Amino acid sequence: MAKQNVSEQFVDILVRAGVKRMYGVVGDSLNPVVDAIRRNSAIDWIQVRHEETAAFAAGAEAQITGSLAACAGSCGPGNLHLINGLYDAHRSMAPVLALASHIPSSEIGLGYFQETHPELLFRECSHYNEMISNPQQMPRLLQTAVQHAIGRGGVSVVTMPGDIASQPAPEKSIEHALVTSRPTVRPGDEEIEKLRRMVDEAKRVTLFCGSGTAGAHAEVMEFAERVKAPVGHALRGKEWIQYDNPYDVGMSGLLGYGAAYEATNECDLLILLGTDFPYNAFLPTDVKIVQVDVRPEHLGRRSKLDLAVWGDVRETLRCLTPRVQAKSDRKFLDRMLKKHADALEGVVKAYTRKVEKHIPIHPEYVASVLDDLADDDAVFTVDTGMCNVWAARYLSPNGKRRVIGSFSHGSMANALPQAIGAQFIDRNRQVVSMSGDGGFTMLMGDFLTLVQYDLPVKVVLFNNSSLSMVELEMLVAGLPSFGTTNKNPDFAAIARAAGAYGVRVEKPKQLEGALKDAFKHKGPALVDVVTDPNALSIPPKISAEMVTGFALSASKIVLDGGVGRMVQMARSNLRNVPRP
Repeated sequence: MAKQNVSEQFVDILVRAGVKRMYGVVGDSLNPVVDAIRRNSAIDWIQVRHEETAAFAAGAEAQITGSLAACAGSCGPGNLHLINGLYDAHRSMAPVLALASHIPSSEIGLGYFQETHPELLFRECSHYNEMISNPQQMPRLLQTAVQHAIGRGGVSVVTMPGDIASQPAPEKSIEHALVTSRPTVRPGDEEIEKLRRMVDEAKRVTLFCGSGTAGAHAEVMEFAERVKAPVGHALRGKEWIQYDNPYDVGMSGLLGYGAAYEATNECDLLILLGTDFPYNAFLPTDVKIVQVDVRPEHLGRRSKLDLAVWGDVRETLRCLTPRVQAKSDRKFLDRMLKKHADALEGVVKAYTRKVEKHIPIHPEYVASVLDDLADDDAVFTVDTGMCNVWAARYLSPNGKRRVIGSFSHGSMANALPQAIGAQFIDRNRQVVSMSGDGGFTMLMGDFLTLVQYDLPVKVVLFNNSSLSMVELEMLVAGLPSFGTTNKNPDFAAIARAAGAYGVRVEKPKQLEGALKDAFKHKGPALVDVVTDPNALSIPPKISAEMVTGFALSASKIVLDGGVGRMVQMARSNLRNVPRP
């Protein structure tokens, strides 16, 4: 049997760790690894047009599968392009292994062509970031990187000079069994007992849920019923907790709606479940707060805690629920459910009133129709900015749909690249990119990746010819909008010229038919919808403090913002409120 080189060993270990494909752009120092992939039938090389796309695609794949995904960039500028997507993956706790190939090892530190220092550059967006400077470090260094990414949930970066990649792998190297899944974490009995006492003593309990409630829907519902607690959520918790939820009071934060703000501020015990919700201006300061999180470094960094519980949400609730006393008083819960329904009734007309005559098209209407027509198990990828608003308020979770966005990092241009990663997992599953014109044009070159691989991603382009989120920030700051207008082409024509399906929609009555036709098309498709740039909305609770600075000024987004099917859910839940 021929002796392996380092590149071949590197690729074999990725395959053993469950990696199915590596996204990237080929080039000099990276060529030995790409060639090793070419000769290995168990892994595919996915050629994208920009390395930022590679990192976003890998991050999306990891979020959907929960398994390790991989991306790569050549030396210097090539791997530098990875950094934004890696930040997003790391902050989303997506297990990603990034290969940053490097200049020849003999030239490091001598100002060589394209020289950078990846071990410094990627430090902040990784759990593990080391360089293979000697073949004898393999395979242990790569195995360690894999286990950091999977075990801690986030990015590992391995830097490897191109000449090292071509050298023979060490003989009799130690390859051990790899960690490919994360364990559950159960809190100690002492913490469970403290939490039980606090719940039993509280008269009004509210649950506020984040992405850490994934897989714990049944446990959250059982606990909410036992203690008669309203259940609110952050944006990243929406897909996991809003569906089939008779205790739902909506979402708090910048894109919030309903009664979540009131429920979190009017209780006497707030339990934060699996959320690293960043906007402490929306959190109360005068109620008791408990936080449950599997990442101990998240505990207490947003608000002062009366109890910090280190554990998985599901395991924690399985231990806690049987121990707490069942509450019979529904007054607080029912009052919050009524507030929620009333709040949604107040905005529901925003996307139903004369929409068939409104030109440019209401983006709320586009999102509502898209929600109705998309498959029950569709994957939505969502651009940062106004598309976040439409996704938060109009996409209906059901336990099978997925919604992926740059919800923690807040990067533009994420939706199309993330759709690429999502579609490669399953070509038969519907993947919809909700793209803004600003984000789409930033990485528009990778629309050609859809065409090259015949990926059936459907890009629904909310084209308002402006950076409307930035306009809003300027408005809040009392500044005139400047530098926010885009002079856009006919994107549908560009899609057709690239070899994809493309259609432009300028009138509301054209929308439903255009979306249906695009969804029926077997390959990539783009629906260029000309939308109203003046569509803005306001969440249910705003203070001067909330609109200070970049992120918090976004609280003012969407002036007429409707809420789609959520009002129907609220009405249904309200019907369950016992009448005196």
